Amino acid sequence: MSNILLIGTGRMAHNLGHAIRKAGHTIISITGRDPMKLAAIGRYLDAPTVRWDHAWPEADITVIATSDDTIGTVSARVPSTGRIVIHTAGTVDLDVLTPHENRGVLWPVQTLSHGAPTDLGDIPLIVDGSTPPALDAVLKLARSISGSVLQLSLEQRKRMHLAAAITSNLPVFLVREAQRILRKENLPPDLLMPLWRNTAANVASIGPEHALTGPARRGDVRSIRGHLALLEGEPDLRRAYALISTMIMKAYGHPADGLENVQGDTREH
Repeated sequence: MSNILLIGTGRMAHNLGHAIRKAGHTIISITGRDPMKLAAIGRYLDAPTVRWDHAWPEADITVIATSDDTIGTVSARVPSTGRIVIHTAGTVDLDVLTPHENRGVLWPVQTLSHGAPTDLGDIPLIVDGSTPPALDAVLKLARSISGSVLQLSLEQRKRMHLAAAITSNLPVFLVREAQRILRKENLPPDLLMPLWRNTAANVASIGPEHALTGPARRGDVRSIRGHLALLEGEPDLRRAYALISTMIMKAYGHPADGLENVQGDTREH
């Protein structure tokens, strides 16, 4: 088991810190810029904290769980002792941790929250390392947390990050927009939740190819045009609906029958 210095007080630090402790590692200290958030995560993980402007203790592995654009400046504050320094960002190069020789990444492919800790036991953990010792240390740490660990290069991680954003972020925003439409009609937005849960379950069990249903999947242009008519006052959403419907119809071998023109027309609204 390793001694860990955890840097960060946000969602990643909370969830990864919980997983690290659960796996039997020792968090020797936590640090972060915001004193109130630092005290809160210290209580949450039952671990000692050190003020941001004080000297940080040396650890077997230093985990930088801060925002992507601060990783480099934070890394520069970590003493270069030859030990392992890792970050948790999906699209950030290991070189941002220079001058540390033993650099690594451990990125959980999962949406994380401040609520109940996310169980990372079956969540894919993407890793890489700049040297054999760094990679070995990151692999051991990751495998102690999750049964799904994969080493990817930076370019592979970037594509994985893109795929994750398409899978998670875009559908969630569309659900938000759908609920907004219901609210405008004084309808309860939660009416969509059983549909959302069942759709996600079907995608997981039978795959998106078979889980996809609806007018675009069956080539029902008449229904699609009816939906587009209801979106006359929502030019951006109308354009997005037409574009995605066209993509679905082409993917399943249906003629789009002028929906491309609808996309162009919406730009003039």
